[in-house]
Amino acid sequence: MYFDRKCKITFISHGATIFSEENRFSDKDNYPPLNENGVEEVEKICEFLKQRGVKNDKIYTSAATRCVQTAKYVSKVYKKQFDVIELPPRNCGSFSGLAFESIELKSPEQLHSLIYEPEKRTPEDAESVTEFINRVSAKIEEIVEANAGNRVIIVTHPDVIKAAICDALSIPHSSLQHIYIKTGSATQISYFESWKSLIYSDYTPL
Repeated sequence: MYFDRKCKITFISHGATIFSEENRFSDKDNYPPLNENGVEEVEKICEFLKQRGVKNDKIYTSAATRCVQTAKYVSKVYKKQFDVIELPPRNCGSFSGLAFESIELKSPEQLHSLIYEPEKRTPEDAESVTEFINRVSAKIEEIVEANAGNRVIIVTHPDVIKAAICDALSIPHSSLQHIYIKTGSATQISYFESWKSLIYSDYTPL
């Protein structure tokens, strides 16, 4: 039936790191870890999960250290283990570790290409935005099919959540750069047989 929900996913963005606070590209699994602000953000989002009574049958996390650290806090809320899955952020190539502002100053044409030409690999050794969104969509569909009738939490990267939103709303891939997802925030999407519904996005406890 049209309104029969297959799966509900609550996406939790990992807590802040020195790279996220400096607005740097990062696609590394082992760096950077959560910083002090990141731990505080994660503690607050976990309190939100408790107070809101977010139900959960399964917890997944991306493999990066910052995500696994966050997932450990979330798992304590539900007193259950989490599974590590292959759901990394966009491969940034030679942009990895660089600040957004530095690219804007040194290579504005590349920045323009990154934002407005999602099918193009920018830089050349990176994953294109379209490739990234399609990769994320395929992985989420796999998770949905494996969790029919379940309520799932996925701890992951802000860019992965942005890709999930692009897919759920069927909006142009160039819109990914215009979606804001803060570290330590929650986004919820319901998955139905032939459509998806964004319930809330980027909720950040005060």
